Amino acid sequence: MLKRLLVRSRRDTIGSVSGTLYIVATPIGNLEDITLRALRVLREVDLIACEDTRQTRKLLDRHGIAKPLVSYHEHNEQSRAPELLRELEAGRNIALVSDAGTPLISDPGFRIVEQARALGIAVTPIPGPSALTSALSASGLPTDAFFFGGFLPAKKSQRRKMLEGLKGYPATLVFYESPHRIMESLDDIVSVLGARRMTLARELTKIHEEFLPGTASELREALGQRQVKGELTLLIARAQAPPDDSKPIDAAFTELMDAGVPRMEAMKTLARERGLSKRQVYQLLNLR
Repeated sequence: MLKRLLVRSRRDTIGSVSGTLYIVATPIGNLEDITLRALRVLREVDLIACEDTRQTRKLLDRHGIAKPLVSYHEHNEQSRAPELLRELEAGRNIALVSDAGTPLISDPGFRIVEQARALGIAVTPIPGPSALTSALSASGLPTDAFFFGGFLPAKKSQRRKMLEGLKGYPATLVFYESPHRIMESLDDIVSVLGARRMTLARELTKIHEEFLPGTASELREALGQRQVKGELTLLIARAQAPPDDSKPIDAAFTELMDAGVPRMEAMKTLARERGLSKRQVYQLLNLR
């Protein structure tokens, strides 16, 4: 039994099966976060396709690996994929890596993997780091079910439309976001999703790694006091059971306000939840 476990599969032994595309996960920050299997594959393949050759070279130099590199990113994927497929068909083994993490997870690679599968070329994953799973595992939010939406849309209307579509989704929502759009996204999360529990993960596995829990309003207040930098992952708690309409509307309004939801947004939320117009909510609350 032990002997059987120590024997590699034919597909995992480079040279035994020609023309294999290896999808190799690389560190998302800490260069020590790479598997022994990943290092072996990178040493043995004929060619490494990567987003930024300079970035990948740092990793290879750290581990004493010297291999030919070719750029493969979102701007040249359409033209580069056929070239790499020809190399695979000719019997060369290729490793596909991204600048950080697992390729294809909000990174280039779908085109070549799809076409390789269509041509009957072996595609083998070499698992490892991912900001998605790293953030989720340490977020403190439920992990039994989650939805990954990649990067939130850059345009406000599209971003709100996506959030509206996921408002009732019974799973933790996970998104990537850039530092220069984080405040706008938090505003939209407050407006569409209300005062849900959240965690913002920043700079995972790096020196300044941090996890910030709170509602979107609380996170916005915390981030507003400093310059936001680094890679960000947003995790939002799942939708809860429908609100109890038997609760007095003024009590429900007070709860939303106490959770940090702005007055107008709290009114809109109550209107949506109770099937009322904003004018009706205003009158029921007797606001002045």
